[in-house]
Amino acid sequence: MTTTGSRTPRTTPPAGTTDRATRDRATTADRVRRRISARVRILLWLLFVMAVALASVAMTTRSFLLRDVDHRISGLLAQEAGEFANFEERGFDPETGRPFTDPDRLLRVFLERQYADPDEELIGLVARRSGDPAKLTQPRELPVALPLHRDGDARRRIFGSPDASGVLHRPEGEIRWAKVAVARHGGGDPEAAFVVAFHPAREVARVNEVFQVLLAISGVALLLTTGIGWAVAGRILQPVRLVRTAAAQLTEQDLTRRIAVRGHDDIAALAETFNAMLDRLERAFAAQRQFVDDAGHELRTPITIVRGHLELMGDDPAEREETVRLVTDELDRMSRIVEDLLLLAKAERPDFVTPEPVQLAELTADVYVKVRTLGERDWQLTDIADREARLDPQRITQAMVQLAQNAVQHTTTGQTIRIGSRAQGARIELYVADSGPGVRPQDRELVFERFRRGTSRRGARGSGAGLGLSIVKAIAEGHGGRVRLDDTEGGGATFVLTLEEARQ
Repeated sequence: MTTTGSRTPRTTPPAGTTDRATRDRATTADRVRRRISARVRILLWLLFVMAVALASVAMTTRSFLLRDVDHRISGLLAQEAGEFANFEERGFDPETGRPFTDPDRLLRVFLERQYADPDEELIGLVARRSGDPAKLTQPRELPVALPLHRDGDARRRIFGSPDASGVLHRPEGEIRWAKVAVARHGGGDPEAAFVVAFHPAREVARVNEVFQVLLAISGVALLLTTGIGWAVAGRILQPVRLVRTAAAQLTEQDLTRRIAVRGHDDIAALAETFNAMLDRLERAFAAQRQFVDDAGHELRTPITIVRGHLELMGDDPAEREETVRLVTDELDRMSRIVEDLLLLAKAERPDFVTPEPVQLAELTADVYVKVRTLGERDWQLTDIADREARLDPQRITQAMVQLAQNAVQHTTTGQTIRIGSRAQGARIELYVADSGPGVRPQDRELVFERFRRGTSRRGARGSGAGLGLSIVKAIAEGHGGRVRLDDTEGGGATFVLTLEEARQ
């Protein structure tokens, strides 16, 4: 009989769970990395570079000092060995007055005349039948754990070595040695040897002390660098923190916050760039809000008129025709308002004007020919500037035509309207002067605002939305200039586009 056991529930995560967990861990790691501020990262990199530099200096200094110790010991060993070899070759026994014949006597006399350095040993070794060479040494103590003259094993190894110099490694300390063999009876094996040994432990210890002092100084330098680097990095990055704080506090309702610019470095340039960006954002939001407000304000009336006439329209053909005419007229006016508002909204864009080299005389003549068809007026071309300038001919023509249309609306048949252009130094002026009723002093600034038409002296004949002069002002400012209003000699208004050539 087969028994069916209970199945173990599946614990394998569903498809995609592993990927999500991996992405979550990666996101968490990214957040941890982002939590490390720029100030801390700058300080860590500074400390890393300083630590590497100081450690390199300390290690290099230690290696140079050890090399100097090695050279000095090698020179000392070579000097002592050379002195003994010279004494063996040219020396005389003070008792006989003849050259030495006994190696033991040679070594004793030489050692009696030498004075060893504190870490140096001068030893004479004489071969014996037992194999352990007899030693002749100066009677003094050395500041080492086990001197060579007390280490029989070390003496045998040195005496039996075929080399003239070497290094003996012992648990009690390293020995640097040099040997001069003595053979007086022509045998192959040396009968005796002069050994100069040096214990470099104290020299190496002094080098290590210097190395430790350098490490301690490097540690203090790193601590000072940490404090100074933290303060300096904080001071340098303070404008960056201000930029971050200002960006976090910005809202669509409050774009007036700016960063205080101090100095002339890259951080100050960053603050200036951020402020300029805020200026552009503020202008863009202001233009957007103004566009919405203006559109809502100005389109409400024609929409109400159109709806009212359509709702009250009867079946009478004449009434229907009149209603269609009124509705069409209002829709045309609405279309002009929308086009003008869109044009003013585009005035904040950097490509609103496209400057190019233009001959002012040709541009002025073209404008004069175009505006003559706007109305039966006494059109006069009075001044022509014969020079080249960089400007957008289409936008300038649009502004001049708008000024001419404005002059036609405020003059009667036969009245004079003058068109012209002139150059005064680096300044270029294009103007339209009419002989109408003029503008009241209190209205000189209002006429350039949107949907403002002035008071009773000017504006009664106009049927526009009051955006024409605002468009002219936007075109002038888009060229880096301005538009101003002067009185015409004999009565009337003169609108002047002033463009600074240095801004073209």
